Amino acid sequence: RTVRGIGAMSEMTTIARPYAKAAFDFAVEHQALESWLGMLTFATEVAKNDTMQSLFQGSVAAAELGDLFVRVCGEQLDSNGQNLIRVMAENGRLSALPAVLAEFVTLKSELDKQLDAEVISAAPLGETEMTRIQAALEKRYGRAVKLTCSLDPALMAGVVIKAGDEIIDASVRSKLNRLAEA
Repeated sequence: RTVRGIGAMSEMTTIARPYAKAAFDFAVEHQALESWLGMLTFATEVAKNDTMQSLFQGSVAAAELGDLFVRVCGEQLDSNGQNLIRVMAENGRLSALPAVLAEFVTLKSELDKQLDAEVISAAPLGETEMTRIQAALEKRYGRAVKLTCSLDPALMAGVVIKAGDEIIDASVRSKLNRLAEA
């Protein structure tokens, strides 16, 4: 029985992940993470209601169930939240809302973690260059980035960026080394 319970949990997570990721990406793009967290939390509480649970198991048409769910949520959902609920209802996935919320929270906590990156350059970088590097890294890694800078004249020009386990080497020294090897 326990193994079956774990399998069902894992299956629910698999079902929830694409919905959570779509909602999360939309929320990040529109700078509405807290709003989406609130909508998903409220919708999850509605989904946990015994009456709703019985409707999920019943023979109510998917579109009708989605509209009913949206009406119950009322003004707690904006039009984008309502769209998510309707899509989930059409696919028979409203019972996955608690797992969607859990996945959304996980994605949000990953985003909230700050990534430390070291930028090594041959000459001091200007504020504009630092801002561009930081913005590019935040886009690449999907989280806040804190830069620390150091100088290494041996690079000749360009930069070496160490972010997490990754090293991005855009220095003239490494380009010359690669050219010499070729």
